[in-house]
Amino acid sequence: MSTARRPAPAVPPEPPAHEDARDSVARSSALMASGTLVSRLLGFVRTAVQGAALGAGAQVGAVTFDVANKAPNVFYMLLAGGVLNAVLVPQIVRALKRPDGGADYVNRLVTLSLVLMAAATVLLTAAAPLVVRLYASQKWEGDWVALATAMAYWCLPQVFFYGLYTVLGQVLNAKGRFGAYMWAPVLNNVVAVAGLVVFLVVASGSARQWSAGDFDPSAVAVLAGTSTLGIVVQALVLFWPLHRAGFRYRPRWGFRGVGLRSAGRVAGWTFAAVVAGQLVFVATTQVTTAAAAELDDLGLQGATNASYTPAFLLFMLPHSLVAVSLVTALFTRLSASAAAGDTAAVRRDFSYGARTVLVAGVLATAALVTLGPQIGVALFPAGDGRFVGQVVAAMAVGLVPFSVTYLVQRVFYAYEDARTPFTVSLVVALVMAAGDLVCWLVVPAQWKVVGVGVAMSASNAVGVVLGLVLLRRRLRSLDGRGLDGHRLLRTLVRALVVGALSGGAAHGVTRLAAPLGGAWAVQVGTVVVGGLVLLVLFTALCRAMRVSELDALVGPLLRRLPLPGRR
Repeated sequence: MSTARRPAPAVPPEPPAHEDARDSVARSSALMASGTLVSRLLGFVRTAVQGAALGAGAQVGAVTFDVANKAPNVFYMLLAGGVLNAVLVPQIVRALKRPDGGADYVNRLVTLSLVLMAAATVLLTAAAPLVVRLYASQKWEGDWVALATAMAYWCLPQVFFYGLYTVLGQVLNAKGRFGAYMWAPVLNNVVAVAGLVVFLVVASGSARQWSAGDFDPSAVAVLAGTSTLGIVVQALVLFWPLHRAGFRYRPRWGFRGVGLRSAGRVAGWTFAAVVAGQLVFVATTQVTTAAAAELDDLGLQGATNASYTPAFLLFMLPHSLVAVSLVTALFTRLSASAAAGDTAAVRRDFSYGARTVLVAGVLATAALVTLGPQIGVALFPAGDGRFVGQVVAAMAVGLVPFSVTYLVQRVFYAYEDARTPFTVSLVVALVMAAGDLVCWLVVPAQWKVVGVGVAMSASNAVGVVLGLVLLRRRLRSLDGRGLDGHRLLRTLVRALVVGALSGGAAHGVTRLAAPLGGAWAVQVGTVVVGGLVLLVLFTALCRAMRVSELDALVGPLLRRLPLPGRR
């Protein structure tokens, strides 16, 4: 008998039922993306109003509020955004198969999550001075630290409501109700913008003199308090769609014997992964805030931590619109397929998601790299937007690896494996830490934050390579097949060619517009014209080179538009 290994069978054509499922995923993704887009646009409005109210760059109002309001976001990522997102959906999907529909299990899981979040919030708020010192530069003066601490007391209670928002949102996602979770942040931004407008009235102009002593208690309460109020509204509004979905939360105590051990194991490894990332983020924040202090001392201009934050928002926009929306819709399906042992379905959904994210990410990368400085000035005219643009251009090189790694992690979480994502996150953190060290010791003050963006891209590139290797090994161990690598590689090569050609054309537009000067109207016009050239050429080249993933993303949506002649 021959012992030669038989070749793996060809991937069978995808059945029509799977195409219908893709249409459903596309519709859910579009609903989430629309909410994310509105929220992000309001977020940029919020940032612009904040720039008008507090200034930008190295000014005291901008950098102290950035640190105070950053702390709850960081701890949210640590305690809720990472752990709960990884744990809740797979656990709830499995629990829905129980005789009671998973009601008892979900109530206990939610109760445990909220108790932990409440305890963490109390401890963090009490430790506000230490939290500020953790993220503030050691070069800050005492009045800067005192102001940031006063703001942090108002901002840190956000942690609990971020956690509540995440828990309720993941219950909705597990039930296939995706829209409310992505639309709730719209209300948060509306409240926050209104608070900034009220702050402008309360401050009566004195706060914009950039002395820490000019921020009296009422100004601090309005500025930081309304920021927290927005998160409160964002969380509480989810109770309404949950009620409509038939979920009735009843606190249930007693966590032994209900199958929470696997959830705890996943949560532990996920928590460790997020800790590794956030420890490095402390170093990153030290570099960016030190850049602000050095530039202030030297009387120079350049990117600071107040530039890094809006740049990161820009970087996250395409990731949130496509990757987060698509992966959130896929995660429930991946979890169900993994629980059923259907490895082929897991591979199929991963391949579809990765190729779609890849094509959309290359388009966004081309736009941010070639038009980054112009986009920065167009969006943030009150501050020095060109520095924001420089930082986001450096970050954008790592956008595709970042988004694909996000999907890779969710596949492992669907299998209730958080240890492998921890390994990937640890390696990414170590590469990023090395980059922060280089920026701290070697890079001049004007370019420290841009260097941080470069280090971020490098760490994301390392992470995606490692993640794909480990995921290929995992799937091969289950059914002898890999990652649908041929289609992934073919899509990557074609998308990179298309992105380079269309990005080059957009760059040509910026060169033609350069002699017209740096006025705001010129930069806006450059973004509009360059963006249209990029989009049209990218779409045309995708069709010419048969990059079908673009049609797979928008086709199911366009077919549902009420176009003339369509019945």
